[in-house]
This record gives sequence, C-alpha cells and structure tokens, in this order.
Amino acid sequence: MGGLKQEVDAAEVGLDPARLERIDRHFARYVDDGRLPGWLITVSRHGRLAHVSCYGSRDIEAGRPVEPDMLWRIYSMTKPVTSVAAMMLYEEGAFELTDPVSAFIPSFADVRVYAGGPDLRPVTVPATEPVRIWHLLTHTSGLTYGFLRVHPVDAMYRAAGFEWASPPGVDLAQACDIWAGLPLLFQPGSDWSYSAATDVLGRVIEVVSGQDLGEFLSARILRPLGMPDTSFSVGDADAERLAALYTPGADRKAARLDALGGMARERPAMLSGGGGLVSTAADYHRFTQMLLHRTDSPAGELDGIRLLSPRTVGYMARNHLPGGLDLDTFGRPLYAELPFRGVGFGLGFAVVTDPVAGRLVCSVGELSWGGAASTAFWIDPQEEVTVSFFTQLLPSSSYRIRPQLRQLVYQALID
Repeated sequence: MGGLKQEVDAAEVGLDPARLERIDRHFARYVDDGRLPGWLITVSRHGRLAHVSCYGSRDIEAGRPVEPDMLWRIYSMTKPVTSVAAMMLYEEGAFELTDPVSAFIPSFADVRVYAGGPDLRPVTVPATEPVRIWHLLTHTSGLTYGFLRVHPVDAMYRAAGFEWASPPGVDLAQACDIWAGLPLLFQPGSDWSYSAATDVLGRVIEVVSGQDLGEFLSARILRPLGMPDTSFSVGDADAERLAALYTPGADRKAARLDALGGMARERPAMLSGGGGLVSTAADYHRFTQMLLHRTDSPAGELDGIRLLSPRTVGYMARNHLPGGLDLDTFGRPLYAELPFRGVGFGLGFAVVTDPVAGRLVCSVGELSWGGAASTAFWIDPQEEVTVSFFTQLLPSSSYRIRPQLRQLVYQALID
C-alpha cells in the first residue's frame, strides 16, 4: 500500500482476520450512505502492521479514490508531535516544567482571568499564578479556542480572528501576544479546557531552539523518524494526493469545504503546533511506533533513532490532572462523542485511567487523541497495539467514530 502495507498475518499476533473485517464493513456503511467521503485504517500489534484497509473517495466530485499515500490534514494530531518536541528540549535542560511561559514569551507576564460579563465587556482579575510550561502541556493554562463556542472568551478569540484559522499575516509570535492579551478562562491549573496551549508551546520551542517550528520538527523528529510527507503545507507536486475536506450537509451527506480545506496548499504565516500538520498514514504510523513501549523496544525509539527516554514517555503517559481526576470530572465539555469518563490527560495525550467508567473495552494507560477532521489514533502499551483512522470530515463531533472503532478493534483481539 504505497509504503503502508500489512506486515504480518493477523492471526500470528493474536488478531482474528474475520473479526477485523467487521471494522471495514462497519465503516464502509459510513461511505455508502454518504456520511464520510472515505477512510484509511491501520491496526498494528507488537510493532507490525496486521491490518491496513481503505475505502471510498479522497475527492468525491473528482471521482478520486482513497489511496495509501494520501495526504490528510491531521489537525490536533499535531499536538502530540509538538509535545514530543518540547519534551526533547526538556530532556536537554532547556526549561523546567514549572517555568513560567513569560520567561520565553514576555507578553504572558501580566495575564488576566475572566470573572464575568459578556464578551464585549468582560470583567477580569489578575492571575494568581503564572501560566507555566506544564499548564501548556496539560491544557490547564486557561487558554481556549474560538471554535468551541461555549464561553464568552471563545467569542473574544473569534473576534480577534481565531476560529478555524488565524488572521491573515499573523505569525506565531504575534498570535501568542494576542492570546496573552485576552482573558484566561480560569486561574492556571484550576481546570482543563482544550485550547491553543500547544500553539503557545510551539512558540516556546522556537524561542528556546532558535529555529522556526517547522525547521525544528523537520530536523529533530520528521527526518530522523523517516516521515518525509509530514509538513505544514502541500506543494504543487503533491496537490492531487491531498484529500478534499468535507462537513455534514443538511441531508447528512458530506459537503465540500474548499475555502478551509484549501488553506493546506499554502505555507501559513502561523505555524500551528496545535493543529497545522498534514501527514500520511505511513508517516504517522512511524510516530506511534516510536511512542509504543514493546517488550523488544522501550518507548521513545524507532529503528535505532531515540528521541526520548522511555521514562520521559512514561511520565508523559501518566494522568497529570490534579488528584487523579478524569476529564469528565475536572475538565470542561468538549465534544459529547469523546469518552471522557475514566480518561485523564498527560503531557500531550489523553490517558485511559478506568475503562469501566468510560464504558469501553480498552486498557489502562492507553494514549490517544484525534483531529478536527475526524482523524484519530491510539496507542495501547499493555496490548502493544496501535490504531489509526484517517478521513476528512469536520468537525470530529459529527459521528461517534472513535468509540465505535475501539469496540471493533478490541473485539478482534483473541489471544
């Protein structure tokens, strides 16, 4: 499959081939009835791909099928890549997790916190403690996203030009200064809210390394791991490999989003460490294998290239929410389709803490996240399983793809 192909018979690694076919049949119905344009799924165990399948169209109108080497907008699946980059610098002593962000981005020195009122006349109070690097990695900084549309501060982000994109011509340094000038949702560390925090983390990486984020990721992660198709934009030579972007129409059938989707064709002024990368299934598979802890290869390394210590990966994979709480208890609602009961948050990933509470068959310690266009991945160190799902339907709350995918993968494990 164009560099992405099944590497082992599923039965050899404890997966039932007939049961794996249930995954394809289930999600084929999403394409056949028009809900999804197309998809690509990978399942690996013990570091070897046991199931690779694709179905449907990358461009419905042009009649172009999904192919193995397609380019997908991975949106927030960029966040784990940026988080790994930050922790690589942490391992070099570039900062401590308790360092204030203002040490690297001075505009964060005097942030204020929303205390009431409408978005046009908010009441604010001073922050009682600094926004710290740890807050950025755990989404406990008080930053937010304009597209969430649940809080007056979200509206302030939209008014500043930040919803699904950034204002024209605004680079990452300028964006961080704008965000620092807007109120935080809450006092740093007191709550969890999905946010532009990883974008701010990307700016910290730029300041510390002296490189722009794209250069740093390419030099330190993408080239060493063999991820040649992952970048912040798609050039003319690869334009036909880029899937079209869709959203559910009035009839629940996928409708094109060319204005937003076309942004991936030009290098952005703001390099978004929180949501800007375009990648292939083959590239992202290599990233997940680097993070997977296997009996024959501790986490943080792939093919002799070590990015992180196994202990750093293990620390990132712990639940960092105060008191061991889960996102359903501590966090603010994001999307109803995301199973936040029994799920905590580490440094850049969601972390399963209690599968029973989440009403899903999975493992304690499973790492996961997804992207706005309904892409998703997870890493299960106990079962030595990695799974990825690629499609291009925005928003990711459109259908319950992720919990359904878990059901269908885990029922195929039979050893």
